[in-house]
Amino acid sequence: MRALDQRTSPYAEFETFVAGAAGRLLHVAILLTGEPETARRLLAGALARTYAHWQRVRGDDPYDFTRQELCAAFARTAWRHHRGGGVLARLSPLERLVLVLRIYEGVAEEVTAAQLGLPAERVRVLCNRAVAELR
Repeated sequence: MRALDQRTSPYAEFETFVAGAAGRLLHVAILLTGEPETARRLLAGALARTYAHWQRVRGDDPYDFTRQELCAAFARTAWRHHRGGGVLARLSPLERLVLVLRIYEGVAEEVTAAQLGLPAERVRVLCNRAVAELR
């Protein structure tokens, strides 16, 4: 019987990350798209990009990297999801992104602004407008 290698393989580390984070990331994707099948496709793409960069991101915050990839993929294809289903269907794609990042994920306003390439004041206005629309 051969001895087990004490070091964890990168693939095993990635598998562990996915097992722990996929549920929450899928919920983020569903909130954004309003369509479970589309959300699964977006998440699969984001996880594939995370795995491709695993050596670099595994020491940082792979969840944050994957969430950024997921949001970027949604933003690139947002025109397709403008009238998706779900609670957030009344919001524009940009309002959905801001609301999900700020309220559901708890990302700081400045970080959200940097990730979306917007001024912090614009993020604040979008978030307030989205919250008012849902009330």
